[in-house]
Amino acid sequence: MTTPRPLHDHRDPRAWVAPLVATVLLVLLVPFVVALGGLSAMATDSCGPDSCSPALMTSLTLIYGLLVYGGFFTFLAYVALWALPRTRRFAAPRAWLAAAAVTPPAAVLFLVLTLPRP
Repeated sequence: MTTPRPLHDHRDPRAWVAPLVATVLLVLLVPFVVALGGLSAMATDSCGPDSCSPALMTSLTLIYGLLVYGGFFTFLAYVALWALPRTRRFAAPRAWLAAAAVTPPAAVLFLVLTLPRP
């Protein structure tokens, strides 16, 4: 006679939902964010990079930092999201990793769309 496995070790039938939602969002967001992030430097065309407002330069620094370091973080979270075991024990970490993978591109999009005046 075998002992029954605990409930959190059972296979999760919805384990594919969070990775799939993150994949769809990233496929839609990343090309758009990279294009807008790359074009955001044109916000300094009217004032030149030396005489632009500090708020604009801070936003541009954050955008390019998030594109580089946030892209690396997004990649790591995305790989870990798909690599987690498909058991119920990892349902919450799977959801958190999905949110973490989408956060840097969403933050870049927010920063680009709310750039301060030069």
